[in-house]
Amino acid sequence: MSIALEFFVQYAYAILFLWVLVEMIGLPVPSVPLLLTAGTLSAMHPARVNGFVAMLVVIAACLIADTFSYWLGRRYGHAILQLLCRFSFEASTCVVKTERYFEKRGAATLLFSKFVPGLSTVAQPIAGQIGMPYGRFLLYDAGGSALWAITYLLAGYFFGDIAQRSQMFLTELGHFAVVIFVLMVLSLMVHKLWKQRRFLSGVRQMRVAPEELLRMIEMAERQDNIPPFIVDLRHPLDYLPDPRVVPGSLRVSPSELTSHSAQLPRDRDVILYCTCPSEETSGKVALQLRKLGINRVRPLRGGFEGWRNAGYPLVDYVAPAEAAELISSSAA
Repeated sequence: MSIALEFFVQYAYAILFLWVLVEMIGLPVPSVPLLLTAGTLSAMHPARVNGFVAMLVVIAACLIADTFSYWLGRRYGHAILQLLCRFSFEASTCVVKTERYFEKRGAATLLFSKFVPGLSTVAQPIAGQIGMPYGRFLLYDAGGSALWAITYLLAGYFFGDIAQRSQMFLTELGHFAVVIFVLMVLSLMVHKLWKQRRFLSGVRQMRVAPEELLRMIEMAERQDNIPPFIVDLRHPLDYLPDPRVVPGSLRVSPSELTSHSAQLPRDRDVILYCTCPSEETSGKVALQLRKLGINRVRPLRGGFEGWRNAGYPLVDYVAPAEAAELISSSAA
């Protein structure tokens, strides 16, 4: 057995606990390769790495980190979600997808959140933000953590059991186990980072700066021209910290906007904004709309916070009837 592998076997539980704890807090260090490795070693060295103990260690790390995130979400709300998403490689699906899952499935979201990229980062603080009772949160989060741990530990265990049947393969696996583990972690991180960078590079080319949007609005008012068509893509949970909108905005969900793309104007700019880091939601919707033939769609750089922090005007949202009338007039 190599020195590195011997070290891992000797301190397997401590490494598992700290690694999972760090990932669950929000840092982009994937734990799945480590769980697979621990499961494999529990089959190859059962006297030194016990699969059941490993499962309890993983669940304990998840519950400690998730409880911490839950109370941060309860105390700081959307601000902590923004911070966590900035560390996530899955920021494009980070907040909005999780909010939709909670809206449809409630606490049951916690049972599978750790299997879905992005959800594992923000499901717990969102549960705190929406005021889910802690007892209910703990029950579902423990169930989801156990399911996640068992799935990957068992997958690793079955691989180790197969490896034991071939002495030659087992010997080679022992020599290269650490290298395989490192390559698994690095490949996951590089793949996710590449996906995020590719997405963001496409979005940056389309963005409109807050000061440019302000000039467009003011020029339309002075010259009595048609203003840009501005869409607020925020989820209802995102309205809680500040329900105001950019002047002239319509509140529309991303799915509704894409499904009614035929009604969007083609003769002026369509400006989208959200509260996600790097305009992930508005950028993703903008890319979808461009594929549907709407070429003048642009995400607002910095989103709602960028506009507000620049000190530009915000107004109360118009009544639903007025919004419907505005949609009809813009489509005409």
